[in-house]
Amino acid sequence: MELRHIRYFLAVAEEMNFTRAAEKLYIAQPPLSRTIQDLEDELGTKLFIRKPHRLELTEAGVLFRQYGTRILELSERSVEDVKAMDSGLSGTIYFSNVEGHAPFLLSKWISDFKKDHPFVQYNLWNGNTDDVISRVKRGLCDLAVILPPFDPEGLSIYQVFSEPWVAIMPVDHPLSLEEGEEIELQKLAPYDLIIPSRHSRLREIEDWFALSGKKPKIRCYIAHTLSAYELVSHGVGIAIYPASASDIISHSSLCIKPIKKPSIVAEYFLAWNKERPMSRVTEMFLDYIRKNIDENEFKNKYPDSIRLK
Repeated sequence: MELRHIRYFLAVAEEMNFTRAAEKLYIAQPPLSRTIQDLEDELGTKLFIRKPHRLELTEAGVLFRQYGTRILELSERSVEDVKAMDSGLSGTIYFSNVEGHAPFLLSKWISDFKKDHPFVQYNLWNGNTDDVISRVKRGLCDLAVILPPFDPEGLSIYQVFSEPWVAIMPVDHPLSLEEGEEIELQKLAPYDLIIPSRHSRLREIEDWFALSGKKPKIRCYIAHTLSAYELVSHGVGIAIYPASASDIISHSSLCIKPIKKPSIVAEYFLAWNKERPMSRVTEMFLDYIRKNIDENEFKNKYPDSIRLK
């Protein structure tokens, strides 16, 4: 059995289609089919159930996919480690992250890590927590920064930051004109709200309002901070977003107030797949984060928030 056979099998297992897998591998379909047949003969069992117009993995196929994935990862890691002995740490770290403060965290970590390890490369992908966790579990990224709520099954997690949720509104809005730098959550209930576009986030926000016997009026669901800024600027509603939004958007025409009663914080977690072996470069990056997170960075900026290790 060669590594090539494992790569071919994993491509078919991902596409569940010989034609698409062959196109992905830049080979013809007949050689790919013969390679999978040879692999099944060597293992003495079927890896796929072949049905009209589709494939399914057998139980043996599911198990072999798990082992095959690990074998390729270990192969790639061994190459990186040997190269690093002579030329310094190298390789690529794949990140996925949510919006809010996550891009700030990643940028600072990468900037500092780069000073000692200039040959490492980075690949960043952005989405909501549900999409990010899906990428972690499918092995499409090494490390991720996510926000609750989420299902921790299959993940190793490490809390790295926490900040208040805020209300973002036009400066001439009635709630902006009220005295005080904070705003009570229940005062937002009569107004149209703009919130992040996760189903679990909607349930969470509804639970916040339920504590005061109110129900929120959701007008828009958004995926990006810039959308929140534009919608608020055009009078569509009040956006509820983590406080880092104030660092991203120009708010000369906006008023941003932390939410209180209840005081709500957005907690950021670093996450990775506990079942996947890490490359040496990823392990060293993770070790760097654990040793060098600045305890005072966000305490000075958000003194009423909390951060836990």
